[in-house]
Amino acid sequence: MAEKKAGIIVILSSPSGAGKTTLVKKISKRKNFNISISHTTRKPRANEKNGRDYFFIDSLKFKELIKKRKFLEHAKVFKNYYGSLRESVVNKLKRGENVIFDIDWQGTRKIKKKKLNYKIITIFILPPSKNELFNRLLKRDKKDSKIASERMKQFKNDVMHWKDYDYTVINDKIEECYKQITNYISNSIKKNNLKPNMEFIKNHIQKLIN
Repeated sequence: MAEKKAGIIVILSSPSGAGKTTLVKKISKRKNFNISISHTTRKPRANEKNGRDYFFIDSLKFKELIKKRKFLEHAKVFKNYYGSLRESVVNKLKRGENVIFDIDWQGTRKIKKKKLNYKIITIFILPPSKNELFNRLLKRDKKDSKIASERMKQFKNDVMHWKDYDYTVINDKIEECYKQITNYISNSIKKNNLKPNMEFIKNHIQKLIN
């Protein structure tokens, strides 16, 4: 009997509000793709459910899991902790399931440093403009300009980590961005050398940070 082929890891990262969570959910509907549900100390938003969007726990419990080295990766983002349990991820990969991560650049860096024996595809998502990003943050956080402004302060630092990723995409229209991402994933699995237009991406980055 042939040994089951191991799954792959797909990581989506972006500045807060650029749309990675929506894209991760769309990709998870594809055959054999599953979301890695993170643990977090953040309070749930109005439309979020425990066990579906995140596992919501307190800081004490989170720090216990860190101490026991249960996390594959963890990071502190906007005063809250986020982390992915190693055991649940590895079990899925061993079963041949592809695991998608919705994490920031800190978590991505930690996973890459683990040197796991699984293929990893990393994708960084950019907003079409800073104004559009701010509007998305306002919409997501119920028009709370204080929260949106706090996240915008971190924007430039987050954006500059795009260079650490295999692929970079601009999320202007969600369906087009989704197709581009799935195309990159498919080609990477097939080992085709498909790369984005780097000059176009660099010019877009300059517009975003200026």
